[in-house]
Amino acid sequence: MRAEGLAHIERIEKALALVRKFLDWDRALRRLDELNARVEDPKLWDSPKDAEAVMKERRRLEAAVGTVNSIGADMADAIEYIELGEAEGDEATVDEGIATLAALAEKADADKVEALLSGEVDGNDTYIEIHAGAGGTESQDWAEMLLRMYSRWAEKRGFKVEMIEYQSGEQAGIKSATILCKGENAYGYAKTESGVHRLVRISPYDSSARRHTSFSSVWVYPVIDDNFAVDVNPADLRIDTYRASGAGGQHVNTTDSAVRMTHIPSGIVVASQIDRSQHKNREIAMGMLKARLYEEEMRKREEAASAEHASKSDIGWGHQIRSYVLQPYQMVKDLRTGVTSPTPADVLDGALDPFMAAALAQRVSGETVEVDDVD
Repeated sequence: MRAEGLAHIERIEKALALVRKFLDWDRALRRLDELNARVEDPKLWDSPKDAEAVMKERRRLEAAVGTVNSIGADMADAIEYIELGEAEGDEATVDEGIATLAALAEKADADKVEALLSGEVDGNDTYIEIHAGAGGTESQDWAEMLLRMYSRWAEKRGFKVEMIEYQSGEQAGIKSATILCKGENAYGYAKTESGVHRLVRISPYDSSARRHTSFSSVWVYPVIDDNFAVDVNPADLRIDTYRASGAGGQHVNTTDSAVRMTHIPSGIVVASQIDRSQHKNREIAMGMLKARLYEEEMRKREEAASAEHASKSDIGWGHQIRSYVLQPYQMVKDLRTGVTSPTPADVLDGALDPFMAAALAQRVSGETVEVDDVD
């Protein structure tokens, strides 16, 4: 078989192997049989909540197992088709078979990502919180660029984006902002973006046109509902009110309607200024705080949690997860997976899916790569 065909097969097999590992294939098949049996039991429907949970898990497993089996069968058919063409010296048949493998490889990679989004809260809406690092206007401008990047990414996916909190910079950009992205698997896709992001460019604020390096941090956490019990002791909270900055209407900008909530034991700070009502903003901030506390507990269960949390402790050198270089050359490079893009303009316009997919796969495979940062 031609080298290109073998490369497509290797890519497909790698994607399917990753999904099988993630699902714990034999266990998943047994669990699917158990769920099918439970669905057949009329007593299950006595508890609508339990029935909904069983049906949700069953749909997820059926989809993942069905995808693996379907792609595997289609790959086998394509290989057989190519071998037939090679045996008969029919190049057109071989070309068609290889084109089928190429399409299957693309589908396998896309479906692999969908299959990896099966965590407890991966399907939920998500908050994306951005903070400028040290560096004044430079970092604040970079933070606003990141805010636009994630907003564009969410919009391209068909998610609804709401501004929850926005603190303008002194001269330009933002000190911090939080957006809420509403859509299927919003948290699952975005969760790997937490960390420090580094920008290298010729500063538009430097009259000498020198190159500057700026840092901003991103923190991603899921929206949780009443099914997840998170207890917050009121005595552990410090609540401040202030006037909202940025757009929001005359009333929002002239009254202390915005709320900042600090959880003293953990040091977590959340804020909301989306609503004209201080009471409503308190409610929203409490929901955000519970989500942050829940997300932090989840991260503690992961082997990489300590490293990821450390990356948030210092917004600067040595902690970045991705570098965006605009001068003297053009490149975006993920320092965890090694994935690169030669078109930063596209990435900053929301083309983040390749970076997210690689980071999700890395979480499952456990493979690490040696990646040098870019200057």
